[in-house]
Amino acid sequence: MRFFALGDTWRRPLPESWLRQDVLAALAFLALAVIGLETARSMALLETTKAPVWGQYLALASTALVIIWRRRFPLTAVVLAAAAMFATGVTMPMVMSLFIPQVLYLLGFYSAMAWGAPRTRALEVTGAMVVFMFGWITWQFIWGDSLKLVPPHPVGLMSPELATIIYSVMLNIVFFGGAVVTGQTAWRDARQQAEVERQAETIEGQSQDLRQQAVLDERLRIARELHDVVAHHVAVMGVQAGAARKTLDRKPEATAGMLLQIESSAREAVSEMRSLLGTLRREDETGRTPEPTSADIAPLIDEVRAGGLAVTYDVVEDRPGLLDEMPPGVGLSLYRAVQEALSNVRRHSTADSASVVLRGLQHDSGCYAEVEVLDDGRPRQGTTGSGLGLVGMRERVSAHNGVGEIGPRANGGYRVRIRLPLGATKS
Repeated sequence: MRFFALGDTWRRPLPESWLRQDVLAALAFLALAVIGLETARSMALLETTKAPVWGQYLALASTALVIIWRRRFPLTAVVLAAAAMFATGVTMPMVMSLFIPQVLYLLGFYSAMAWGAPRTRALEVTGAMVVFMFGWITWQFIWGDSLKLVPPHPVGLMSPELATIIYSVMLNIVFFGGAVVTGQTAWRDARQQAEVERQAETIEGQSQDLRQQAVLDERLRIARELHDVVAHHVAVMGVQAGAARKTLDRKPEATAGMLLQIESSAREAVSEMRSLLGTLRREDETGRTPEPTSADIAPLIDEVRAGGLAVTYDVVEDRPGLLDEMPPGVGLSLYRAVQEALSNVRRHSTADSASVVLRGLQHDSGCYAEVEVLDDGRPRQGTTGSGLGLVGMRERVSAHNGVGEIGPRANGGYRVRIRLPLGATKS
């Protein structure tokens, strides 16, 4: 029951060009059968065949015609193939015994098991045809002429009659049994392949869901972090506005400076607030500590060093004080990038050292903050991660209109380089 998959209702899908393939196969078999028939006639092997030549050709053509539908209607095809074999064997046994017609008959039995559905019915129909064939063989031995052609005098250990029976039975067991088992094996391989493809589609769908969920979770996390930054700006603006109101009449110059600071804070807050559009925030988290900034990279590296990884840290600025102009949201993203990169080095790399460089870059196109983490290790076997950390890193880069280079280096090791503008994030 397990081998023949009894009870399985799966239907093997037909190839896209199945009809064209089977028509060409039937024509090829028919051409070979015609060659074989004419060869046998030329060798005087069909002298005892009383059927006319056109009847011989009709038998071959009808069997080839059945093969055209062997995959579309496999159970019908095996019944018709068995009927053609029986009719040809009764009326012209020498034609039936030719090699190519035998192949066509066995192809019908093979196709029934390779394409038939449901499996219980396929086995029942094919088994009935096999029993019918062996019944016909038995009838030929008992009432037919099969034993009349054997030599009258034995030359081996068995009698000619017994040897003929054993040989015929074994030969047909190999022929019919081989066709059935081979067809069933082909069906099982196709079934297994379909199951593998289904599982692959399921895994791909789940992976896609996980990636989307990771992106959503990271966007929510970024939204919460930016919310704190904007809240800070609004609070500062409120304090400055109150002070400006009190000094408006007495110290106009001081009031003007406060208004400039309010304007700067407002621009920065609006810029970062735009990155919140299209995101959601979980409302079940309270009491969170302030988010880290670029100033917390040095303590982070000290913590990593204490864990056993040798890390060098350098700060490079094209202009002194350039990194002091870094918005808190940019500093947070750079901090998270260093944190994730060093965690990956410790968990997934053979490297025992790494380098971190924080740069303040000034170009004609604007000012940028950049962090680069390098190591010279190789991937550690058996430590493949989920990749969600890298997804979050790329989301942060995209949220700030930055650029990132994350991946293996050509000369060995791994590079994480994130460059973010010291300006507005994308809306």
